[in-house]
This record gives sequence, C-alpha cells and structure tokens, in this order.
Amino acid sequence: MPTDATPQITHHGAVTGVTGSCHQYQTKHTNALIDCGLFQGAESNRPLHAFDFAVPEVSALIVTHCHIDHVGRIPWLIAAGFRGPIYCTEPTAALLPLVLEDALGIHIPDDADLVEKALARILSQQQPVPYHQWQPLPGAATELRFQPAGHIMGSAYVELETHGHRTVFSGDLGASGAVFVDPPQAPERADILVLESTYGNRDHEARAERKTQLGNSLKRALADGGTVLIPAFSLGRTQEILAFIEDLLHENNLIHPDGIGSALPIILDSPLALRMTQAYRHLVNHWREPLQTQREAGRLPLAFDQLITLEHHKDHLAMVKRLTHTRQPAVVLAASGMCQGGRIMNYLEAMLPLPETDVFFVGYQAKGTLGAAIQSAHPGDTVRVNNQPTQMNAQVHRLSGFSAHADRTGLTNFCADIPTAPTEIRLVHGDARVKQQFQAHLANKLPNTKIWVPG
Repeated sequence: MPTDATPQITHHGAVTGVTGSCHQYQTKHTNALIDCGLFQGAESNRPLHAFDFAVPEVSALIVTHCHIDHVGRIPWLIAAGFRGPIYCTEPTAALLPLVLEDALGIHIPDDADLVEKALARILSQQQPVPYHQWQPLPGAATELRFQPAGHIMGSAYVELETHGHRTVFSGDLGASGAVFVDPPQAPERADILVLESTYGNRDHEARAERKTQLGNSLKRALADGGTVLIPAFSLGRTQEILAFIEDLLHENNLIHPDGIGSALPIILDSPLALRMTQAYRHLVNHWREPLQTQREAGRLPLAFDQLITLEHHKDHLAMVKRLTHTRQPAVVLAASGMCQGGRIMNYLEAMLPLPETDVFFVGYQAKGTLGAAIQSAHPGDTVRVNNQPTQMNAQVHRLSGFSAHADRTGLTNFCADIPTAPTEIRLVHGDARVKQQFQAHLANKLPNTKIWVPG
C-alpha cells in the first residue's frame, strides 16, 4: 500500500512505444490517472475496453492535452465505471469534446445516441483548471497544478504534490518556436519526473528555418504540376502549417507555378481539422502575442482567401477525382497524421502511383503505421492503402523541423534547468532504442539522478 510520503506510480501505456499514454498515481488517499490514450500502429491490437487496473477505484483523471494517444480511451474508461472529475486546462476543455466525438464516431459509427450520451457524461465530469493554479484532488491530500507544456493549444505538464513530495508528469513537451503557444519552462522542483522521450536521441533539423524550408520545398514540389499531400494531425500540426502557409502567401514567397497572382489552392480536407481550426480561432486569447498582433493588423492565419475547406464526403471524393485527373498543382492537408485512417487515405490510394505527387511528413510516424511504411518505401514498392496494394511512385519528404515535440536538447534542458536535480527520472513515450540512448545521455548529464525505463 503506498503512503502519502511515497507515491506509487504505475505505467499502463506509452511504455513499449509512443502511444496509449496512461499513468496511475496512488497514495494512501489519492488514486488518479494521468491521461488515458488510444494505442496506435503496432500497439493498436489492444482492446479499447480492457484496463489492467480497477477503474471504479480511480478518483480523478488528469488530462495533459487533447491528442488521441492521450485521451482516446476516455469514453471506455467511463463505460468501465469511472465517475470522478476530469481535470484539464481551459483550452483543453474546449477541444476535448471535439476529439472524442470524432473518436467515438469512428469506433461506434452506427450509434449516434450512444455517442451523444457518452459525450454528455464526459462534459459533466470535466473540471477546467487555469494554468499555474493549485487544485486539490478528491481526498484533499494531493494538489494538482498545470504548467504550459508548449506542445499544442491547452497542453500542460502536471505537477502533483502530496505532503511535500512532488511528482511531475511531462505529458508531451513542445519545441521552441511554436506558432500558437510559448515553449515550456522547467518546473521549480521535482522529486520524481515522468518524462516523454519521443525525440530523445536526436535534435530537430532546421527548426529555425522551417517556414523557409516549407516554402522552398512546396515550390519545388509544385513545379512539375501535381499535388502536395500533407498528412497532418487535426489538432496542432494542421493549424501550425496553415499559419506558416498564410505567412508565405502574405510575403509572396509561395505562388502558383503559373505565375504571380494566380491563386494556389490550399485545401483543408478533414472535418475534425476544420472543427479544430474553428475552435483555435475562438481561443484567440490563448494565442502567443506575436500571432495576436498579426490578427489585430487584419491578417487571418487560419482563414485566408486561398484556403478551401471541405466538410462533406461527396465534396471530398470530388476533389480527389479532380486533382487525380487534372494534375492541378495544389496543397492538401488531411488527417490522419500517421495515415491510419481519415480522408488522407483516399488521396494516397489515388495519387501515390503518380510521380507528380509529393507527400510531406511533418510529424512522427509510429512503427506499424502506413505513414512509417510510406516513409521507408522505395519507388516501385507496393504499400497497402485502404487494404489495397498501391504502387509507390510519389516523392516523399520528411520535414523534421515541424515536430511539435521537444528534441533531445529541449528535453535535456527541461531536466537540467530544474534547480535541484530530481531524485528519479522515468522515461516513457518513446521507442525502446530511443529511450535507451536518451537514458545514457541523461545519465551523463545528471549523474546523481536515477534514470530508468519502466517496463
């Protein structure tokens, strides 16, 4: 039995890979979960409803941010008997119902009534908490505080303090230079730090020049006609890419191959991404100051003139057909970011065989996903899209500077900048080889800290 002086931390997900984040924090009076995410890629065979802990005994759920690998199993957690509060930041509270409605629509598409009831239950249990403010958890022995994580809108790392002992759960930490959110600052202290390690073995390339890199890459890709496909996560990455494209258009650094003044269509083809983008517009008070200044000057980074949004499925299918047959230069952003479903699949099936097609990957591709398969394929290889063998003749580009995750330097600084080094750092949310390499790297930087990999 854990005591209030020594919390027991159990990792139920993001242990053997980068998806399914779910961690349990227990003391004598507290039993809380930090995130309850969906398993994806090679881990997606795990049943949604199977939990390896007593769900009704969990007294609180703490959500770090709204990405599906951190929140996707919440409806099934509630179905299994969880009735406690769901703590999150105010922007996350606005975005979470949109993410979960989409997830439920995929997994139980024929039962709208069940989806509506599940969402109503989630909304009734949500308790938004402002950043920087301590919030007592049920039982009152433990307090929670959210600090900005700089990953996506509303993202936070979590501080839990019980009788002077402080545990920090990083969630996903962002990289410097994000468009909408400020980078994270290290915690003032942490006895135990549970740290993500997605990019723990390398630094992002060309992050400072990523807008220029995007513009130059798009110009080259569009020069031969054809379409640029950007599989992008509906929440976070899509909005950042749109803001960069608006910047390039504003500076006249991204023009149609036919000449200056010709409108290059930028197509946002994802109902969820569209709803998220609209929600981002409503969260303008949470944007970084430079972007708010642009908006006050009359610029619309998420609603510019050349942006075409497609909501209805028939319009999506018509656009796939049109671009495939006309080879018209265009830029398409569509989910899912790892090519594991969503409208990007129909574009890929139709257009991967075309050598004029370019696919831009702007985010991490987990093992076992179609995105990872496309990244590693060579011209003439076959990949399976929509369960159909599809020849790979498209050009594939990886723009690593667009990752929303902190890299090795960012993660290291987050640890090293804590005034007193943690007693213990646990590395989660990373591939096995990456965690091992980052463990050795951190051990060299923090020789007096126990650094280990659960599982």
